[in-house]
Amino acid sequence: MSQYFSNDPTVESKERDIRYVINGTEFILKSDNGVFSKNELDDGSRLLIETLLPIDLGEKMLDLGCGYGPIGLTLAKLNNRLNVTCCDVNLRAVLLTKKNAKTLMLSNRVTCLQSDIYNKIEGQFDSIVSNPPIRAGKKVTYEIYVGAKNHLIDGGSLYVVIRKAQGALSVKDFLEEQYGNFEVLAKKKGFFVLKATKIVN
Repeated sequence: MSQYFSNDPTVESKERDIRYVINGTEFILKSDNGVFSKNELDDGSRLLIETLLPIDLGEKMLDLGCGYGPIGLTLAKLNNRLNVTCCDVNLRAVLLTKKNAKTLMLSNRVTCLQSDIYNKIEGQFDSIVSNPPIRAGKKVTYEIYVGAKNHLIDGGSLYVVIRKAQGALSVKDFLEEQYGNFEVLAKKKGFFVLKATKIVN
């Protein structure tokens, strides 16, 4: 069975509109079969977006595992100094994000890439955000957490949203071990938004 965290072009396409409101702004994004949370903005992504809106994310942000783009595109639309790179291993998701960026008139500030975690990602970012593909397994998700250090500027931060039932507390401990720090920025409906900052000693 095909999974959203794989790249399977044989999944039958059936595009649909996803509507949601953040900070009084309505968003209508295209979604499709074979991508994460294809029918609605999921609770974890909503919590991550709402938590990050008042935070200074710098000027360069990476949305890792972007799906059809709700996290990166919403943050870019509501923060006009933010330049966002959206990437996903799933080509259909990347093409949807590109289409949605164009609809939102964000193509000048949003770059869309097909990338297996960080393999096509170059340079460093002020912030990296992710609603990680938990079902892909720890090998994938923990590579996101570890690899972020190489792609963050000094003082840059990784922000992830994880459900408690899917290992948020273990990830919290892992981030503290890897980065020497962590913060729980928000908790809601069983989801935790975690932050770890790259600190150079």
